Amino acid sequence: MILGMHVAIDLKVLYFGTPVVLIGSRNPDGTANIAPMSSAWWLGRSCMLGLGNSAQTTANLLRERQCVLNLAPSTMAGAVDRLALTTSAPLVPVHKAAIGYRYESDKFATAGLTEQAGEVVAAPRVAECPIQLECEVAAAHPFGVPESHATAFQVNVVRAHVEEDLLVPGTHYVDPLRWDPLIMKFCEFFGGGADVYPSRLAAGWRMPHRLRPAPA
Repeated sequence: MILGMHVAIDLKVLYFGTPVVLIGSRNPDGTANIAPMSSAWWLGRSCMLGLGNSAQTTANLLRERQCVLNLAPSTMAGAVDRLALTTSAPLVPVHKAAIGYRYESDKFATAGLTEQAGEVVAAPRVAECPIQLECEVAAAHPFGVPESHATAFQVNVVRAHVEEDLLVPGTHYVDPLRWDPLIMKFCEFFGGGADVYPSRLAAGWRMPHRLRPAPA
C-alpha cells in the first residue's frame, strides 16, 4: 500500500458527510416551518441536533419542545435546495443576509412539498419524506467556543413513520439497500456516492468546488 502525504492545514469546513434532515416545527404564529439541516446523529431512540442560535427553528424548538425529523432521500435534492438560504425569521440576521438568505413565510410552498400533520406532536411532517420521526426535546445545551453560537438539542423519538417499501419484509427494520439518504458533504448534495444536485448553500458560503452545473 502506498501511503499519501498528510499536510497540517487550517481546515475551513468540517462537514465530512451527514444525512439531510428537514426539521418540522411551529412558528410563534402557529404556521408550519421546515428547515434543512445536516448536523444530526442518532444513538438508541435519541438524536442530537446542532442548530445555529440565529435560526428560527432553534427558537421554535426551545419554545415548543417538539419537532419532526423528516429524512430526505437523494431524489429530493431539488426540493431541499429550494429551501437553502431561506428563513422563517421576518428579520433576517445580518450575517445571513450578507450571503443571500431571504425571508419566506411558507416554506412548504417554496419547496413544493406537502404538509402532513403529526400524530403525537404538533409539528408538521413532510409527506414526501419516506422516513418521518416525531420527537420531543429532552434537553438543550449551549455549543461553541469561546462563546456559544449554537445549540445542541437532544430529542427523543416518540413515533416513527416509514414507507412500507423501505422495510425488510415482515420486520420493523429499514433495508439499507433500499434507503438512499441525501447526504450533505462539504455543503454539496450526494446520494449513492455521487453528487446529485447543485447546491445553493455551497454557492452562498463560497465553497471553492464546482461539481454539478445548475439546471437550465
